[in-house]
Amino acid sequence: MKFVWFNLQPWPDLPQNFRQDHRSVWVDIPSSLFDPERAHEVYNTYLDQLEFADELGYDGIGCNEHHQNGYGLMPSPNLIAAALSRRTSDAAICVIGNSIVGYNPPTRVAEEFAMLDCISGGRLIAGFPVGTPMDTNFCLGQIPALTRDKYVESHELIVRAWTEPEPFAFDGRYTQLRHVNIWPRPVQQPHPPVYIPGGGSIETWDFCLDHDYNYSYLSFSGYKAGKSLLDGFWQRRDERGDRDDNPYRASFAQIIAVADTDEEAERLYAEHILYFFNNCLHVYPGFADPPGYRTLKTLKAGKLSQLRKESMELFQKLTWKDLVESGAVIAGSPDTVAEQMETLAADLRVGTVFCLMHTGNMPDWKVRNSSQLFAEKVMPRLRNLWSDHDPSPWWCSPMAERRTNDAASVDAARRPVDARRPSDPVSDVEGAL
Repeated sequence: MKFVWFNLQPWPDLPQNFRQDHRSVWVDIPSSLFDPERAHEVYNTYLDQLEFADELGYDGIGCNEHHQNGYGLMPSPNLIAAALSRRTSDAAICVIGNSIVGYNPPTRVAEEFAMLDCISGGRLIAGFPVGTPMDTNFCLGQIPALTRDKYVESHELIVRAWTEPEPFAFDGRYTQLRHVNIWPRPVQQPHPPVYIPGGGSIETWDFCLDHDYNYSYLSFSGYKAGKSLLDGFWQRRDERGDRDDNPYRASFAQIIAVADTDEEAERLYAEHILYFFNNCLHVYPGFADPPGYRTLKTLKAGKLSQLRKESMELFQKLTWKDLVESGAVIAGSPDTVAEQMETLAADLRVGTVFCLMHTGNMPDWKVRNSSQLFAEKVMPRLRNLWSDHDPSPWWCSPMAERRTNDAASVDAARRPVDARRPSDPVSDVEGAL
């Protein structure tokens, strides 16, 4: 299995009465609740945690894009990914992803992802979400009924920009460019592996199968509630006559919290996870599903409606016991967590898990404690679950020889001018002058 340490980067200081005093954590949350000086500490702590995950041996480290909210402080995940590309060595850089409908022109995504792939030495995994209605339609101003049509065109332009070696003209409905000729180009050929984050739309299944992309179901309802959506994905694969049942074609996001015992897990993490469900998922219903965003095919399928009903019932209870028993949270001792993770992998048939180890306002030491226990006592027990399947079509392919930012090179770069070696070209010029 593959494990991606994924951080939503939520705002940890929402007031205690936030849910009662404000209608939504997204779109129209007052910016007066944001403290830039506090954000200096928050952002750097989150980056430290992502770098720590690389040191612990997680296969990937992940970020994503959201706007105008207290749920995730990454309007530009590529900035986070650029910092991580320089400060990590082994983990895949998983940007899940860029909301491509909001970029004008979409070649901006092709260029920035190519930069990240070059800087990281071929460690990029590229995510192309349609985007939540809150982001795409309300924050970025896209028309809901045109969102998917524009998404398909944007995707076509980006992939052509990556793969066609000569300049070309693009005359689309939404974007017209006389010269498409991106510099740089990605290390991974024909392009980095693509993950499509899904929130329940049926069309996403076909899109992933058409292009052989990873279907990434990102939900906070947990693996038990999410089974119906993953079952639907695999059923759709069968209906199309595709016999490739490789579990690395699919991935799933799961909130996880590990402690020495089940009881200690509740004591350490319950307040922070409840902060997340109570505050960070408090979205005004009018923002969550504008007319035209969901297609008729998805609405007729009814799977999303049923999942939402189950989620709403769960979120109204919001006790630790309910969250754990429902599978919204996998928490407990390493044995308890490993057992439930095995069930998750088998029931959903997923080869990659986005591990949400930081949740809500969890302090740094608790995040590191849980992350380290999972890496050392859970991951080794799950590694070989899908050993008979090849992950490479849906995983990055780093360069064999990559530059590493080791301590010696960093120290050398930090030397003052007068400490340079006599043979340094700049020193020779300075001596001549």
